[in-house]
Amino acid sequence: MARNKKQKVRRPRAETPKGFRDYFGADVTERAAMLRDITDIYTRYGFDPLESSAVETVEALGKFLPDVDRPNEGVFAWQDEDESWMALRYDLTAPLARVYAQHRNSLPSPYRRYAVGPVWRNEKPGPGRYRQFYQCDADTVGTPTVAADSEICAMLSDTLEAVGIPRGDYVVRVNNRKVLNGVMEVAGLVDPDDADAFAHERGIVMRAIDKIDRLGEEGVRALIGAGRKDASGDYTDGAGLSDEQADIIMDFMSARRDSGAATCARLGELVGGSTAGQEGVRELETIAELLDAQGYGPDRILIDPSVVRGLGYYTGPVFEAELTFDILDEKGRKRQFGSVAGGGRYDDLVKRFTGQDVPATGVSIGVDRLLAALRETGRIGSSVAGPVIVTVMDRDRMADYQTMVADLRNAGLRAEMYLGNPKDMGRQLKYADQREAPVAVIQGGDEAARGTVQLKDLALGARLAAEIETNEEWKAQPAQVEVPRDALVAEVRAMIARADGGGV
Repeated sequence: MARNKKQKVRRPRAETPKGFRDYFGADVTERAAMLRDITDIYTRYGFDPLESSAVETVEALGKFLPDVDRPNEGVFAWQDEDESWMALRYDLTAPLARVYAQHRNSLPSPYRRYAVGPVWRNEKPGPGRYRQFYQCDADTVGTPTVAADSEICAMLSDTLEAVGIPRGDYVVRVNNRKVLNGVMEVAGLVDPDDADAFAHERGIVMRAIDKIDRLGEEGVRALIGAGRKDASGDYTDGAGLSDEQADIIMDFMSARRDSGAATCARLGELVGGSTAGQEGVRELETIAELLDAQGYGPDRILIDPSVVRGLGYYTGPVFEAELTFDILDEKGRKRQFGSVAGGGRYDDLVKRFTGQDVPATGVSIGVDRLLAALRETGRIGSSVAGPVIVTVMDRDRMADYQTMVADLRNAGLRAEMYLGNPKDMGRQLKYADQREAPVAVIQGGDEAARGTVQLKDLALGARLAAEIETNEEWKAQPAQVEVPRDALVAEVRAMIARADGGGV
């Protein structure tokens, strides 16, 4: 009788889901440090923290994502047991609208909050584009004055400088959707009797304006006209605007002048008799005046008609923070780093829940992009110092080693005892290197009898190995010393201080 062959076990593949990523030690600690700097500024401006659910009803989230061709209009959604639809939040603003509408009777007005956390978008992933990423928002709900918008812009400027982006390496650009709507009206792309008329054409125009830095004026004019063929031969249908209509849009895009006042004056000419457009220009004038009074000149914050912002819920001022220094792309070509934050006024978002006008404005920082920018320019470390490693020489003296670890931790130092196989000291030191430990503590029976410990300065050892060429130089700078047990904490702290300071 033939033996049954043992059925092969099918094991799951150990791989990260498409469009997602794993965050390891330095990724997490550097992000946390940067977020502390950001939220310190938010707190200084009077914003309070809020943590809301990562899951919202699809009804509460609304339909505001630009990538509407994806399933569920760009969100990760599922049907609950009661047949209601739930989804992972795609940003931190839509949940704020729900929270404010739900708790408005117990919240101060205006309500100023900041929030930090991951968001999820069911979009096509690509290089540097993930389906999960972190945002850090600050919003003011309940005030119609554009003083709130100017404050957000000033705070964004202060935040970038606080995390290490100096003046000259960034600019906060400000525009107003009302001005853009006024220009659309002048160009004949608005029907006062039908809000949906020309919506398709307006969408193409807005996306084209948003691509001015990449496509240039010629490429944008092609997109708002008959269409555009790119370098690969792919053709994109245009908005079909006439030459006269296209001239109005292109004049709008080139309206920026040397000062906010001059830019606003030019925009006032372009929007003509449009009521919405003139209101938007007045709002930009007020923002420029308020920022100028606080010392935020065009070297930090400027009025720029090319700022559009993709989400559909913006109703007034919109702003974007762009890093202006050059980096090398994957092909070795120079390019500017680009946008790391954006936001604007969204006066209709809470109204969806309450039926009442509730003005709001805010900003969202792309945490992963800003962290990548700081790394790109060396303004944040690429690694984080690991713990001091207390090695294990004798199994029957584990309590002694744990006591050393406790002494180091109680002194505020990061420390751990090696918990692997204690027989191989080489393996223990290799582990210490992998953990990027600054110091290894060694105590065998002889040292214990003398009341001492050996301290191996791993940071110094690595530096010496790279720099010292002769045996005499090596002897003059020992990387391992024996110190009294009761001096353990002081000597370890001194070694770490020397490593941090770069001294020997």
